[in-house]
Amino acid sequence: MYTVTVNPSGQQFTVEEGENVLEAGLRQGIALPYSCRGGSCGSCLTQIEKGIVDYPEGEPLALAPYDMERGKALLCQAVAMTDLVVHNPQVGVEPELEVKTLPARVEKMRKLNHDVMELTLKLPATERMRFRAGQYIEVILRDGKRRAFSLANAPYDDQYLELHIRHVPGGQFTTQVFGEMKEKALLRIEGPLGNFYLRDSDRPILLIGGGTGFAPLKSIVEQLKAKGIDKPVKFYWGVRSQADLYMDYLPRDWASRSPLFNYVPVLSEPKPEDQWQGRTGWVHQAVLEDNSDLASYDVYLSGPPPMIQAARVAFMERGLPSEQMYSDSFEYGLDTLRALSAEAKA
Repeated sequence: MYTVTVNPSGQQFTVEEGENVLEAGLRQGIALPYSCRGGSCGSCLTQIEKGIVDYPEGEPLALAPYDMERGKALLCQAVAMTDLVVHNPQVGVEPELEVKTLPARVEKMRKLNHDVMELTLKLPATERMRFRAGQYIEVILRDGKRRAFSLANAPYDDQYLELHIRHVPGGQFTTQVFGEMKEKALLRIEGPLGNFYLRDSDRPILLIGGGTGFAPLKSIVEQLKAKGIDKPVKFYWGVRSQADLYMDYLPRDWASRSPLFNYVPVLSEPKPEDQWQGRTGWVHQAVLEDNSDLASYDVYLSGPPPMIQAARVAFMERGLPSEQMYSDSFEYGLDTLRALSAEAKA
């Protein structure tokens, strides 16, 4: 294992044997510049002030001979052979993320339960979408309408984009996903979007998700895990019945691997066959019951609007400052709302 020091910010991270420098830095939350991650764009070209790197896959296309002579390296392909000191003035400054409209191919479809589908999207080989943990993309439909879905994978792991899509009766796009869509289908997407993302803070964290609000929180937790969880993180997931905990094994695994991570699933309408012995009721009430001092936390809320609204009011009454609360409300498209309204009246 080697240590990489980035000047002038002074940030440091470690690199495993055989791991490329960019991958290691992104995994540990260092905002190194990059784009294609394939060695063809030159975006991650960085000055090596001290140390030696190698290119096991061969010298990358975007690395010119005069760049190598001047001590520059493409971090997306470079493997550390010693401790490194590199110079990149962009590191340590919060990067502006470029919003892109891109084609994406459906690489994989996996049904997670009775009404949630996992879509794995692959971008063109020369493209990457840089995003922050918790942000979302929009799928642009053929008629120009848009559907927003949170990214469930962590920013450092951006080879594919992971979406969790719940089937909404009457929903134009979700009906297509569950009834017509096949792997290799082409979509048009835009992103990253949204102000719901993991902030840099020393405070412990409360994550509260409802339904597929699990998706952006999964991105946040996986980003925290990659850096190493070094403060208490409490994860509350509220759903109707046990079948709706469509990835229950995952937060249980996170909790088993870190004493600082706590997972609390909450069912509002458990079924008799669930034989549920855990928490019941509204998820925000479980949070209030367990945590008397909310003001000491950063709180992230994602899920249906009623859950978000109820939680915001209750948490602020308990003393949580609004500037320590971040939310992502999963609104339906207008045509879906109309279909649901018509179904309710029928």
